[in-house]
Amino acid sequence: MIVHHLYSGGKDSSLAAWILSRLGYEVRLVTLSFGLLDNWSFARDTAERLGFEHQVVYLSRDILEKAADMAVRDGHPNNAIQFIHERALEAIAAMPEVGRVSDGTRRDDRVPFLDLPRARSLEDRFNVAYIRPLLGLGYKTIRELTERLFVVEIRESEELEKADYEVELRHLLRERGIDPLEIFPKSHYQSRVLGWKEKSI
Repeated sequence: MIVHHLYSGGKDSSLAAWILSRLGYEVRLVTLSFGLLDNWSFARDTAERLGFEHQVVYLSRDILEKAADMAVRDGHPNNAIQFIHERALEAIAAMPEVGRVSDGTRRDDRVPFLDLPRARSLEDRFNVAYIRPLLGLGYKTIRELTERLFVVEIRESEELEKADYEVELRHLLRERGIDPLEIFPKSHYQSRVLGWKEKSI
């Protein structure tokens, strides 16, 4: 059973991929890019270290432009990130012969997060199963598992070399002459998995 898993290289998406693999799925990691930067390469590097197949799927720059408009209008990134996440899942679900899509959203996430009607809509519109391995897990459990499984780098978001689409959104805001820290939280830490903590896992 193949599942295409939305992947940033961070601890949440890596833990979700590991859980899927333990459940018997053939996990194919998918990182989304708008083509502005090659930061997708950080996810590919992590995927190779963890032993997963990886591919990059490109989304239209128009989606990123619309997300940037949202962020500027709202004065915060929440709706923009939610918008990109939904388009990313739709892009994966629309790929040929994709029957299962997955992401690393958690029980306690507010953004990005598909509520039940949106999750059902994704499944119905694209005739796929939408799988969220971390849906029942809280922050404490996820921290315990990722600390046991992975070598993880945690840094302030502006400093961390990572592959999520927030990086290109921040880049586009800079291109428009807008400081991302006027919109994004000034202190926001994110993670990147560097490899397995134990080779035997």
